[in-house]
Amino acid sequence: MPEVRLRPATPDDAEAGGALHRRCWAETYGDLADPAVLGPTLADVDGWTRRWEAALADGPPYTLAEDADGALVGFAVAGPARMDDAPTPQELYALYTLRTQHGTGLGDRLLHAVLPDGDCMLWVSEDNHRARAFYARHGFAPDGGRQLYAGLGAWELRLVRPRGA
Repeated sequence: MPEVRLRPATPDDAEAGGALHRRCWAETYGDLADPAVLGPTLADVDGWTRRWEAALADGPPYTLAEDADGALVGFAVAGPARMDDAPTPQELYALYTLRTQHGTGLGDRLLHAVLPDGDCMLWVSEDNHRARAFYARHGFAPDGGRQLYAGLGAWELRLVRPRGA
């Protein structure tokens, strides 16, 4: 497998990042989400770019995975927990790789790049067994939190990793 390097995202990555995010959602949630909800979300190509522009300008730093040809193949972002009553101070907001990168260790690299250690929480699609197994290998476990994610029309579980896990 060709080498993949990690690098910080810049504002110039908004269009490619939005396209990557959109493709990852199509690959990840195509069989898990309500098609009536997911379809229009995926169709809004400009919306993905706008959201990345805003996130790269105002949000925490994104870490991108780029293949030897310069194509983006994954990303991750973490920051302060977004819930007032969050069980941990840190939250993994997103970690996605293209399906072609599954099983290569890239997800591990991205996770460690944005969350080297410490308490952390995340939300994962309840039906995404592959992602749930990945996070379990990294010390995350359900804590009983569950919510309907309207953006996918799917239920999510909150997973928490205690310090030192």
